[in-house]
Amino acid sequence: MTQDAEVDLRELITARRAELELQAEKLSQQLQEVRDELEELTVADRVARRLAEQVRAESELAVTSPAGQVAGRAVLAVPQRERGMDETVLPADYQRIMDVVRRADGPVRVKQVCGELGISLEPARSEALRSKLNRLAERGWLRKLADGKFTTTL
Repeated sequence: MTQDAEVDLRELITARRAELELQAEKLSQQLQEVRDELEELTVADRVARRLAEQVRAESELAVTSPAGQVAGRAVLAVPQRERGMDETVLPADYQRIMDVVRRADGPVRVKQVCGELGISLEPARSEALRSKLNRLAERGWLRKLADGKFTTTL
């Protein structure tokens, strides 16, 4: 091989090496972008699952609006308790809460009721239940003690 041919061959090799290194760098950047996007999707999936669980929990233990319509008149979904009323006038989810509180050995905390009803202790879920317990207490179905526990008034 002549010296000129050897120089031309080395230049070709050097040029090709530079092209391949540039291509490798671009591929490396693309790979990092793909990994970053995968990580973002993993986080988004986690958030979506949490939101779905939260929506499911809220639908299971939805905060009932205080007033509904019956025969064109506003009525409380959780009525003020009056003498002679029984729990069957309450919506089903409130009846379940009342049953848990009634069966307890003593005053109960929100997290105890969550446990009995199989509700997660995540704030969104437990606060929805706390709201219902407070509503029952405000309307005379339960008593809320100074320490935040609840007990039946029966």
